[in-house]
Amino acid sequence: MESINPGSELLALVLTLVLMLSHYLSPLMRRLPGLGERGVASFAGGVAVAYVFLHMLPELVEGNANVGRLLAGVEPLTPLLDLGIFIVALTGFTVYYGLELVAVRAAEKAPAAEGKVYALHLGMYCLYNFLITYTMPLRVQSGLVYALIFTGAMSLHFVLSDRNFKRHFPRRFSLAGRLILVGSLAAGWGAAALSELISVLGVSLMIAFLSGSILYNVFKEELPAERNSSYAGFTLGLGLTTALLALEAYLSHP
Repeated sequence: MESINPGSELLALVLTLVLMLSHYLSPLMRRLPGLGERGVASFAGGVAVAYVFLHMLPELVEGNANVGRLLAGVEPLTPLLDLGIFIVALTGFTVYYGLELVAVRAAEKAPAAEGKVYALHLGMYCLYNFLITYTMPLRVQSGLVYALIFTGAMSLHFVLSDRNFKRHFPRRFSLAGRLILVGSLAAGWGAAALSELISVLGVSLMIAFLSGSILYNVFKEELPAERNSSYAGFTLGLGLTTALLALEAYLSHP
């Protein structure tokens, strides 16, 4: 178990508010000055891909080491320790891939069931958002710069995921849906703030599940089809994020 200091909780609240605003204002953020929707999507894709490869995947390896240390004395689990965190990440990837298939097929074959599918989809994305902000205080405490980059990547990601929601459920996903997603972000931070101690094992598993779902969403949504993409925007986002992560790694090296 690990305690979170009040300063980290406060900074995590600020970052949570940024994420909440990105959901609320997502229709206005699809186009930015000098960048059309295509450029924003490609820039966001570059940011997300760099973050996944240069921070999230190494974070999974570190989380696996933490789990290994915590469960080293549990004899029946020992053979699975080397794969444990990665199995959880794979589960996150698979769950959100399945959700996407259900949404697409329901829209095509069973319009009458659209309401139930929408509720399931929205509920799973509320869980996704909850995990993002529940783990935010520990991210801040572990490294503020990484938490800032994560927040920027997720803010752009939310803009695109809201667009995806609108495409699948054009009649249902509106301001009310975005406010529900905003509320799930607030709930995640609130749950973390009310917890006196955070389980390192629990957070490692949550981050692994979240990483798998983010991996799926990045490669599905944030690498747009060739005709809808801007390679310049993609490389700009990728280059800036790579430079920031490399600078932080250099500065934090003892």
